Amino acid sequence: MTTETVKYQRKELELKALLEITQAINENENEEVLLNIFKFTCLVHLNIRSLLLYVFDEKNGHFVQRISHNVKGNIPRGIPQEDVSENRAIGKLSLNLSAEFSFSEVNIYVPVYHKDKMLAILLLRTKDEDKELDLNFTQALANILVVALENKRFARKQLEQERLRKELEIASNVQRMLFPEKLPQNERLKAKVTYYPHSTVGGDYYDLIQKSDDEVFFCVADVSGKGMPASLLMSNFQAALRTLLRSSSDLKMIVEQLNFTIFDNTRGERFITFFLGYYNYKQEKLTYVNAGHNPPVLCWEGEGKTELLEAGTTILGAFEHLPFLELGERTALKDFTIHLYTDGLTETFNIENEEYGEERFVDFIKNESCPSPQVFHEQFFGNLKNFSQGVPRKDDITLLSLKFC
Repeated sequence: MTTETVKYQRKELELKALLEITQAINENENEEVLLNIFKFTCLVHLNIRSLLLYVFDEKNGHFVQRISHNVKGNIPRGIPQEDVSENRAIGKLSLNLSAEFSFSEVNIYVPVYHKDKMLAILLLRTKDEDKELDLNFTQALANILVVALENKRFARKQLEQERLRKELEIASNVQRMLFPEKLPQNERLKAKVTYYPHSTVGGDYYDLIQKSDDEVFFCVADVSGKGMPASLLMSNFQAALRTLLRSSSDLKMIVEQLNFTIFDNTRGERFITFFLGYYNYKQEKLTYVNAGHNPPVLCWEGEGKTELLEAGTTILGAFEHLPFLELGERTALKDFTIHLYTDGLTETFNIENEEYGEERFVDFIKNESCPSPQVFHEQFFGNLKNFSQGVPRKDDITLLSLKFC
C-alpha cells in the first residue's frame, strides 16, 4: 500500500469521525451520547487504545473526569485547577498528584484551549505506536466536543437564570399582594410605611387590620431566607394570621397557633421574627407580643417619653411549643405613636463600617417629639441617608409608624 493511499485512508477516517460527532451535535444529543460518540470515534478511527478526558468545571474549580477507557490504574475523579500547569513553549504538562494516583498507562496529552484558558485535557495511548497520530486533528475533534459541552452548559445556565427570574417575579408579585393596599389617614389613626427591599424579593412583612371601629391589629415580621421559599412562607403566615384574627382577639392563642403552623411547615428549618400589637380605643388599652423581633418604640405625644416594647416570646418556628410567652399591656393609653421596624434599619452602616444602631434610632425619636408619621419618615430617612453616606443596604428596611389620636 502506497504512502498516498495510507494518507488518503487516514483522511477518510478523520472525515468520517468528524461527520459522526458534528451530526450528533446538530441533532442536539445529550452530553452522555456526545461523550460516547467521541470515545468510540477515537477508538475506532484514530488508532487509540487508552483514553482519558478531563473537562474543567467552573462550579468547583476542578478538571472532572468525563471519559475513562482501558485505564486500569488508580486515577483521580477530579484534578484541582491549581494542580494543572502546562509549558506551552516546550509542550510539557505538569500534574501535581498525590502518590496514590498514576497516569503511566497514557503517554500523550492533548490540551484543549479557548484563548489562554484550558478547557479540557485529553490523555491517550495509541494501539500501534509506530503509526503516527494526527495530533492536530485529534485536538480539533476534542475541541469540537468540549465546545459543544460548554454550549450545553451555557444553555442550561441560561434556562436556570430564566427560571430564577420567573420565580423571583412570581415571588415579588405574591409579596406585593401581602401588604395592605392602603393605610388609614383619619382623625383617629394616621399610618405611614416605608419599605426598601434589598433585592427583588424581600423577607419583610407588615400589616394593619382594622377589625372594627374600635379595634386595630398591626404587625411587622422578618422571615429567614429570601426568594420564593421565603415569599411562600410569608404568604402562608399572613393567611394564617388573618384567619385567626377573624375569629379571635386572643394574642396568646394567635401567636401559639402561628408558631405551630410555621414549625409544622418547615420543621424548624426556617423561622420568623414577629411583633403583633392590638389597640382597643374604647378601653384605651394596648396589648402586644414581641416574638424575637426588634422592639418597636412607643412614644407618648407631648411628654417626650419613649419605651421599647419587648415583652413576648422567642422567634416563631424554631420550637414546636414556645418555651415562654408573656403578653405586654399598657392601659390608659391615648395620643401616642408606635414605630415598628425591621433590623435592616438599625443595621445600616456608614463608610467607617459603623452601625446606625437602636440607640441612635431611639434618640432620634426622642428629639422629634412625635410628629405626624409622614413628617417623621421624611426627617428620619434624610437622617439615615446622611449617616450611611451612600453605603449600599445589606438587608431589607421596613419602618411602619402609627399615630393613634
